[in-house]
Amino acid sequence: MSDERPLDPADGGVTTEVRGRILLMGLDRPAKMNGYTPQMARQLVAAFERLDGDDDLWCGVLFGHGAHFTAGLDLPKFRDAMKDGRRSTHGERVDPMALGRRCSKPIVTAVQGVTYTLGIEMMLAGDIVVAADDCRFSQLEPLRGIHAAGGATIRFVDRGGWGNAMYHLLTSDEFDAEEARRIGLVQEVVPAGTQLDRAIQLAEKICEGAPKAVQATKASSAIYLRDGEEACIAALGPKQAELAAMDDAEEGVAAFRERRLGNFTGN
Repeated sequence: MSDERPLDPADGGVTTEVRGRILLMGLDRPAKMNGYTPQMARQLVAAFERLDGDDDLWCGVLFGHGAHFTAGLDLPKFRDAMKDGRRSTHGERVDPMALGRRCSKPIVTAVQGVTYTLGIEMMLAGDIVVAADDCRFSQLEPLRGIHAAGGATIRFVDRGGWGNAMYHLLTSDEFDAEEARRIGLVQEVVPAGTQLDRAIQLAEKICEGAPKAVQATKASSAIYLRDGEEACIAALGPKQAELAAMDDAEEGVAAFRERRLGNFTGN
């Protein structure tokens, strides 16, 4: 879907670049610490839609240009929507915050420097997080008179447990990459400047698997979180039968026999 509204360069944007089977998506407003604007939000939705809908793209990597991932929402630009209680999940379109329609493809997020509020929520909406060792995290909405509305109150508890979630959500403290790893918000901590390269390496590793099987794995776990264990179990057999009937399953068996990586096509 095209966005016919005129672009304001001061409001930043989102870059996209295809590398093999991977779509790189970059928050691009470095002069403002990638402070997130409605214009950036529209472009990020478009990037996620592209990733989700293109069969040639198997994995996404989300990152921020410049020294910081994002300082969070540019609050004045979202003030009216907040006062009206509006929090768009983008209708039928893919929601980068995964509170509406979740992207079917895996998302690896690379974060560095200031990663505040929406930045934490955005990384937790994906699947794997690589953090630079210079990261500074804070979910500080209460210090601005609001509460986190992009998923933090859900995913902090899910990833880190109630006590760890309340510790950081209620105190609005700033914490580092090692603390984020300790409580499960990030999976790897790497030297600053290498986080994007490492995220791409992980995305390439993911792309060694059959894409429909990878997507089914993510979807199965999402069913468990959303609908519970019984619903997840009930869906396992039918989905496995669907996958087993594909050409990629035959290739997987051949790769097993020949002790090599599979040459998967998504069919």
